[in-house]
Amino acid sequence: MPEWSFVLRLNQPLTSEQADAFDHCEAFADGSVAYVLGPEDPDRRGHHRADDPARRELMCDVEAPTLLEAVARVARDVRLIPGLRAVGVRHDDVVTLGEAAQRCSRSRQSLVQLSRGQRGSGGFPEPEVETGGTAFYSWAKIASYLRGIGDDIPPVSRDVVLADHILGVVDEVERADVPAPVLRSFGLAAA
Repeated sequence: MPEWSFVLRLNQPLTSEQADAFDHCEAFADGSVAYVLGPEDPDRRGHHRADDPARRELMCDVEAPTLLEAVARVARDVRLIPGLRAVGVRHDDVVTLGEAAQRCSRSRQSLVQLSRGQRGSGGFPEPEVETGGTAFYSWAKIASYLRGIGDDIPPVSRDVVLADHILGVVDEVERADVPAPVLRSFGLAAA
């Protein structure tokens, strides 16, 4: 089963109490979802302030048949933490070749072979950075290169766009307290 990498945006910055609940929640025991909390006292002003945007995100590497299913699973599980819900999703630009393969119709091995060919000046893009033997590339540059050799690469993954819209609509509907009959009229299940 493929592993999907994405960033899930939360409705609020993660508090130390929610981080503790997250750490003890069986749904996250496999380590496929991580968060940034900051220093020992996360509410103290410092490197990771309480309003730091990174505290509103979860970094996810989740096995599922599709990216949409991976996002839905984590969004569902996030609701197990009191006060938290997913409100959006995105892909980062910096990727490994394995992550890039998730976003196109090529295998990781195919991208490795392309990366070993001509680099720069019209060839496969150079890595942005290499750390510990792992090369990190710009997805935008890889996508542009692949489009240039004839691959049909959408600007943004359809699953990411769909999941982001769904999470945004659910968040708006919940905050607006839409009556159940209205939700059903739109073809949505009422809670």
